[in-house]
Amino acid sequence: MSLKNLGDVSYFRLNNEINRPVNGQIPLHKDKEALRAFFLENVKPNSMAFNSITDKINYLIENDYIESEFIGKYEPAFIEKLSAEIHAQKFRFQSFMAAYKFYQQYALKTNDGETYLESFEDRVLFNALYFADGDENLASDLANEMIHQRYQPATPSFLNAGRSRRGELVSCFLIQVTDDMNSIGRSINSALQLSRIGGGVGISLSNLREAGAPIKGYAGAASGVVPVMKLFEDSFSYSNQLGQRQGAGVVYLDVFHPDILAFLSTKKENADEKVRVKTLSLGVTVPDKFYELARNNEDMYLFSPYSIEKEYGKPYNYIDITAMYDELVANPNITKTKINARELETEISKLQQESGYPYIINIDTANRHNPIDGKIVMSNLCSEILQVQTPSELNDSQEFVKLGTDISCNLGSTNILNMMTSPDFGRSIKTMTRALTFVTDSSSIDAVPSIKNGNQQAHTFGLGAMGLHSYLAKHHIEYGSPESIEFTNIYFMLMNYWTLVESNNIARERQETFVGFENSKYADGSYFDKYVTGQYVPKSDRVKELFEGHFIPQAKDWEELRELVKKDGLYHQNRLAVAPNGSISYINDCSASIHPITQRIEERQEKKIGKIYYPANGLSTDTIPFYTSAYDMDMRKVIDVYAAATEHVDQGLSLTLFLRSELPKEIYEWKTENKLTTRDLSILRNYAFNKGIKSIYYIRTYTDDGEEVGSNQCESCVI
Repeated sequence: MSLKNLGDVSYFRLNNEINRPVNGQIPLHKDKEALRAFFLENVKPNSMAFNSITDKINYLIENDYIESEFIGKYEPAFIEKLSAEIHAQKFRFQSFMAAYKFYQQYALKTNDGETYLESFEDRVLFNALYFADGDENLASDLANEMIHQRYQPATPSFLNAGRSRRGELVSCFLIQVTDDMNSIGRSINSALQLSRIGGGVGISLSNLREAGAPIKGYAGAASGVVPVMKLFEDSFSYSNQLGQRQGAGVVYLDVFHPDILAFLSTKKENADEKVRVKTLSLGVTVPDKFYELARNNEDMYLFSPYSIEKEYGKPYNYIDITAMYDELVANPNITKTKINARELETEISKLQQESGYPYIINIDTANRHNPIDGKIVMSNLCSEILQVQTPSELNDSQEFVKLGTDISCNLGSTNILNMMTSPDFGRSIKTMTRALTFVTDSSSIDAVPSIKNGNQQAHTFGLGAMGLHSYLAKHHIEYGSPESIEFTNIYFMLMNYWTLVESNNIARERQETFVGFENSKYADGSYFDKYVTGQYVPKSDRVKELFEGHFIPQAKDWEELRELVKKDGLYHQNRLAVAPNGSISYINDCSASIHPITQRIEERQEKKIGKIYYPANGLSTDTIPFYTSAYDMDMRKVIDVYAAATEHVDQGLSLTLFLRSELPKEIYEWKTENKLTTRDLSILRNYAFNKGIKSIYYIRTYTDDGEEVGSNQCESCVI
């Protein structure tokens, strides 16, 4: 038997039987049967056997499957010992989906794809050895965190660590285009290079002059941002890792840019093929002033980036539209166009209802909470990366006259379910910080100098979380309840505290801080003002019980940390960000990110296989009342939970809103009919803005299919 000729296997059939209620009950035991069958029929007969881990490593090196350099930093005896310790933990996947996803997408296979060359334990071992960079104690700690699934490196890191033939360890990139042909050309080349090595690419086009703006030395006028968008879309389609994955990109435009309506129209279903973008994602940066103008139903002015840069000597992105709005309106040297703010808000809602786009970045909110000197101007493909950038300047040879700073995202995630049982929460977070530090230190994107420069100066990473809904359901806490909000607040406070502690330790060890630390709110201590009040401690009896046994920093602990940071600095400019998570949450057997589940028995369509069903972690008669689908939940509850986490996250959180096309009137008090309207989306966006949310990712709209039957249509079944 081989992986390409499995014959008559039973595990897909057994898994599919979950979706067929028996006597009004969901037969969850069928998933466990599918899991056992998967190992018996697929994994065990198709895994290459070795006498020892040393033999396996020698084979993998000799056949160019893994690199020898990171292995050579350890004695064989230590590797044998660490491998034995990992296996002694007796790790077991808890669902068929978790095991299937790992062996399909992450496990190393032979070149012909016929045989597995590593188990989950082996992938953990190679990750630990690779990220520890020769430090045996750190390797042991990392292995301990990963085998207990308290820490999950992001997919590019977990998948590629130690492999000879691999992509980058980083997850995605952000680049900013300035208003000249050299920058546009260089940015297209950067998009090609970054898409080739893996990861999504975010691009800010707000600095580009609008359609119709003059071009110095030419009789014609500028074509605006839409043709540039088409160039980027074609670039991503071409640079797709030899067809293995679709190149992915998102373009951002400011809501006060004159091309905003043309920008939005590129995603409309009835858009002309000449301007329609099919695979490119759209994002809009929204200053506070827009919310004010829309709320008051006033007209708004769109300002020419060309005239702004000519008048003020700086790119559009670096003008504070909210603060300067009245001045820009009054300035006769600024070319401007007038539209109605509420009509534009409706256009945004229409497009979100139709396509899920655009992402929304509340740019003033992001900068208000930003402790770093400089300006955040955009985000990434998933809207959780929010870091300062500086523009580059190029000459006609496309050489850098002034090298700016762009962004690479180095991500990882905690699993809340397992972190809350960690014997030492602080040690766990400090270990993760060390692993992510290795990723940022070892990343060097030579093909895009602005990315490399930004990474070398900032040493940033984004540690996030997954499994919140799973944890709350397990402890019989309703998602969005006061207890869930308080729990989220304390959990992310602890992540913030311990990443600060370890970043300070690394800065002290290396005698090095991120560039610009001395101008940050960390350096003057003002960042810690809210923490030294001692308000961030569990208050309700329920949350006190949940955090029993975990160290909770008091006011004096924050005071001590503030003084240490002021004295020795921080190594990392940014530390926290919550990504949406994908297949990696299945491997961790938990709900994705910190949003609610969408289905108690989730249905996944897998290529060439058909449907696979994934029951929510710990689904049982006891927990089913606490596993409300996101589509049946008031989205203000989700926003409230995200707002609690945002309080402590120095970057952003991928917040998805889940809505039904037929929206129950009993959920939202303003509804007079069940149909989802643009007004609903506008109200929720404004609610999120007022709660301090920095970004909104997708709007997902669910259309019920009355012909579909099974457990997904009968989620109230007793288990």
